[in-house]
Amino acid sequence: MPSSVRPAALACAAALVLTGCGAEVTPEDGEGGGAKARGGRYPVTIQNCGETKRYDKAPQRVVTNDVGITEIMFALGLEDHMAGYVMPDDRGDLTSVPWKDGYRKTTWLSKKTINKELVLDARADLVFAGWNYGFNEGEGFSPAELEKVGIDAYLLSESCRNGQGKARGVMPPLEALYTDLRNLGKIFDVEDRAEALVAGFRKQVAEARAKALKGADRPRVFLYDDGQDKPLTSGLYAGPHDIITRAGGDHIMKDLKDSWATVGWETVVERDPEVIVINDYGDTTADQKRKFLTSYPPLAGVSAVKNDRIVVLDYAELVESPRNPAAIASLAADLRRFAS
Repeated sequence: MPSSVRPAALACAAALVLTGCGAEVTPEDGEGGGAKARGGRYPVTIQNCGETKRYDKAPQRVVTNDVGITEIMFALGLEDHMAGYVMPDDRGDLTSVPWKDGYRKTTWLSKKTINKELVLDARADLVFAGWNYGFNEGEGFSPAELEKVGIDAYLLSESCRNGQGKARGVMPPLEALYTDLRNLGKIFDVEDRAEALVAGFRKQVAEARAKALKGADRPRVFLYDDGQDKPLTSGLYAGPHDIITRAGGDHIMKDLKDSWATVGWETVVERDPEVIVINDYGDTTADQKRKFLTSYPPLAGVSAVKNDRIVVLDYAELVESPRNPAAIASLAADLRRFAS
């Protein structure tokens, strides 16, 4: 089965950071360094999860939470605007990814949960996180709580709540990525860099879609995150939906109007996925997840299990991040291989 780190995909992703895979980047938008002001563009306003936000200058001490959010900042070359990042130590080998220099230059503030005390100690002026990507009212850590102590918050667009309780998702996953790149481009005055990335990512996705399976050849695909009593999976608004569908698969949970949510195994069995994608992260390894799926009696008759069509993708490829387009190309190749 494919490994969670794919050299070819990461090489293309690395090229995207520098050139947008074909899009031009001006010399001032090269590697390293922070945003360069280009003539009084402030104040700027953006829309973030339905809220209009104004910035009179670029934040200088951003704290990010988790790998995808952190790599969005690195892809935009904003290391110099960061106080550091918070991330568990189960996010894979960070020394071989396209943004390894960003990790090297930036402080790893904590391998535990982000909290108000941590960001205060870091003298943060902005926290880039999301609902269930760091922000959680139950833990007393939310944009509203940060506002009380004078710290701004930018919410990951994949995590925007949609008005139905705490359900998340207001736009297609790839559009969420592009929205955040463009918003941050405005906030930090690197709009040219953001547009180059978006153009490169769109090109990479279009090339993958051109080669992807179509029509009746599209296999039914289920994303397995974790859980044994009930599986955690992705719905319409999480990264895997666009990754699966644009790679040539039929996402069996596309009617789930949320980002990440728990469903019942009976629903999975009824929809009979022909391919299962494992989200590789956490204390339970991908091999352990595979062993569970292939030994769990209710799944014995599911096509993906019977035919051993199980793919592993890394967590950072499946949450909103600049790794999403490369994951589409990688999964598209896997689905074609299964069909041959």
